[in-house]
Amino acid sequence: MKNAAMTYFAFLRAVNVAGHQPVAMADLRSMLAAIGMDEPQSVLQSGNLIFRSSAKRTDDLESLLEREAAKRLALKTDFMVRSADELAAIVSTNPFRPEAKSDPGHLVVLFCKAEADKKRVSELAASITGREKVRAKGKQLYIFYADGIGRSRLTNAVIERKIGTPGTGRNWNTVLKLAGLCETSPVRTSSRAD
Repeated sequence: MKNAAMTYFAFLRAVNVAGHQPVAMADLRSMLAAIGMDEPQSVLQSGNLIFRSSAKRTDDLESLLEREAAKRLALKTDFMVRSADELAAIVSTNPFRPEAKSDPGHLVVLFCKAEADKKRVSELAASITGREKVRAKGKQLYIFYADGIGRSRLTNAVIERKIGTPGTGRNWNTVLKLAGLCETSPVRTSSRAD
């Protein structure tokens, strides 16, 4: 008997940022359809994909998507895949609830390739010279940029170097928007801007 399809989210690292690794969302949706993913959708231009698959392991999906993007689109980047249940848990276990409510634009979830070592996360937190706050839960880092992201010295490059795993950030508004798509109507509700 065939496994039931589940909803997944894929977050692409460093695409369509200041002209770096440009890729059309339509091309990514076409790629998903061509490799057998159901109901492919994209949200915003920063590389947020939603699809349904009978696969059960997110790391298998990550490898497949990275391989196919390189082959079909000449796009070499990391894909971080989370199930709809995992994304719901990411929202519900947010350690910065007051900040998420009062200032969601300055709260970022960094979706990481692997779970960061707790000692390395502690060292990262201890190295912060500004008012930023960092908490790790599973393969995510929650980062609150009290004074804004643009001028912060706590960049993705610094974070990745300190924790030893690549990641891609999405602000809290985007995370909620994506999670809300599953609550209203799994995948079929598209809010894409492309």
